[in-house]
Amino acid sequence: MTQALRKLVAFDEFVAKYPDNSGKRYELHDGVVIEMPPPTGDHEEVIGFLVFEITRECIRLNLRYIIPKTAFVKPLSGESAYLPDVLILNQPNLVNEPLWKKESTVSLAESIPLVIEVFSTNWRDDYLTKVAGYETLGIREYWIVDYAALGGRRFIGNPKQPTISVYSLVDGEYQVSQFRGSDRIESQTFPDLNLTAEQIFQSAYPQT
Repeated sequence: MTQALRKLVAFDEFVAKYPDNSGKRYELHDGVVIEMPPPTGDHEEVIGFLVFEITRECIRLNLRYIIPKTAFVKPLSGESAYLPDVLILNQPNLVNEPLWKKESTVSLAESIPLVIEVFSTNWRDDYLTKVAGYETLGIREYWIVDYAALGGRRFIGNPKQPTISVYSLVDGEYQVSQFRGSDRIESQTFPDLNLTAEQIFQSAYPQT
């Protein structure tokens, strides 16, 4: 489970103090500092695979997108800051981001074509808190990669099975499509991306 450090803090205080030198990762949820669970090897393999495939597609299309190692997404209202597993940034728009140069933080939808969260024990944050925050901010596409099928049944169905949920912004609201097995991922950001759900899942459990 994630651990909440209960002292309420403002965003400015958060970015000044976190992350610290311990190597731990934190997010800010409505003024509450959340210590993120340490990642597993499977989790990092999925992230690495997605970063490689998306980078390859960006190069093929000659897109001026970057994938930062560490950057926060700050919703427009409230005292929150999220640290996505994979964050695709539109580099030309970063000049319009007031917090980018000093605090590695973005808050404009035009800067963020795609956000990806890879399943971990704090899955409720991914399916509830962040869906609402990213939708309000106007981020046009958000993926949740639940490769271990451990999310709630109301989100991934019953019986549970590994699922990729793609939230696409339509008229200001997210519409969700789900992909499993041999389903090809449908992405409005990368419409020609030739990638199936199973290929992503197998990056965590490669065949020997």
